[in-house]
Amino acid sequence: MAKYVFLPILISFLLPFSSLALTQDFCVANLLLSQTPAGYQCKPAAIVTANDFYLPGAIPPITIQPFNISFVPAYGSYFPGINGLGLGGVRIFLGVNGVVPLHNIPRANEIIFVVRGTLNVGFITSNSNVVYTKRLSQGDIFLFPQGLVRFYYNVGNRTAEVFAVFNNQNPGIQITDYALFGNILPAEVVAKVTYISVADVQSLKRFFGPRTLGA
Repeated sequence: MAKYVFLPILISFLLPFSSLALTQDFCVANLLLSQTPAGYQCKPAAIVTANDFYLPGAIPPITIQPFNISFVPAYGSYFPGINGLGLGGVRIFLGVNGVVPLHNIPRANEIIFVVRGTLNVGFITSNSNVVYTKRLSQGDIFLFPQGLVRFYYNVGNRTAEVFAVFNNQNPGIQITDYALFGNILPAEVVAKVTYISVADVQSLKRFFGPRTLGA
């Protein structure tokens, strides 16, 4: 009986946050409050400005050194105007030989648009491990379905730039290398479940972790 009482209470708690962007023009994130499972609560309309819908192109990118890439996120926690609208984005720069390594985006589909440069991209299906790969050039677009392991890397002789769009303001990311070797599991456990030698796991742990990559 208790669960039938609890469910309407839970729904009534979540609905105001999840429906805000649908019942008014927008719901600019109030970043002074904690994020809920459905996004941020709305910033009071009286203090919303044009800057809430603007992300400067000159923002210094966040660098991931081992892979020679950097990125500027356009997620809800960085870009208040997209809160509740069901989309997010990221601008990615790949240096020469730069790699966005094997990873998955657990909460969103992803479309990338190549602004400049040449890339090899691909993803792997979940059941049969079929690989779909493609070489992309400036102006090309490619789709990665939600949750599937994917990658892309620069095959040109200059920095490549990509803009990725997601149907979630907080799509999440799990990079395979960090998931395997940036965790606190003992090397012996990782070796057991990956069939990689303990010595190699220890070496990879020293290289990759532990650390957290926000998304």
